[in-house]
Amino acid sequence: MNTQTANYLDAIGHLPAGGALILNDVSWEDFEQLLSDLGDSYAVRISYDRGRLEIMSSSSIHEMYKDLLLRLACLLAEELDLILESRGSTTFKQKEFARAIEPDTCFYVQNASRIIGRSRIDLSVDPPPDIVVEIDVSHESTTKHAIYAGMRVPELWCYDEREAHIYHLMDEGYVEMSASRALPVITSEVLTRFLAQSKTEGQSATLRSFRDWLHAQRL
Repeated sequence: MNTQTANYLDAIGHLPAGGALILNDVSWEDFEQLLSDLGDSYAVRISYDRGRLEIMSSSSIHEMYKDLLLRLACLLAEELDLILESRGSTTFKQKEFARAIEPDTCFYVQNASRIIGRSRIDLSVDPPPDIVVEIDVSHESTTKHAIYAGMRVPELWCYDEREAHIYHLMDEGYVEMSASRALPVITSEVLTRFLAQSKTEGQSATLRSFRDWLHAQRL
């Protein structure tokens, strides 16, 4: 551990829940050393974009929303007999472009069969996640969109505690759309509705309601 990364670790240790630390002019080598020093069980999300290092600590409400979105997607996949592979907050790197990012959660649908059994995702040979989820409760994720676009992530789901937003990757970048491309039955209105329900009725009741709603669609 060098002095610089030791300072980063000390700063991370003092981050409040939902807090963020942004550092500029951080070398790729120091970024890699920081990941190594943190180990495999750290509770922060890290992104790196050509020298700009952003570290965000999670909050309980942040974790609640991202977990529920994943569970909704898994329930839909089960009902439609689809393969869905989750990769959580995996660190995705593009060393040649000096970019790296850890989504709040992510999953594969169209490309799920290609990454089954892969313990590590290498974007030089493996596809990016079909859907990435970002929870914008404490901080907006718009600064991360360029990183995801460079990695060719086809779809983003973002939730700001009021509304869910779905973005598709186009030639000009991410464009907000009303429905998912990977899971067409999912719309931003549907996600917003069930996330709102979870605030008053809890996750289990929301998942039951979502299953009932799926059955009513006669999928």
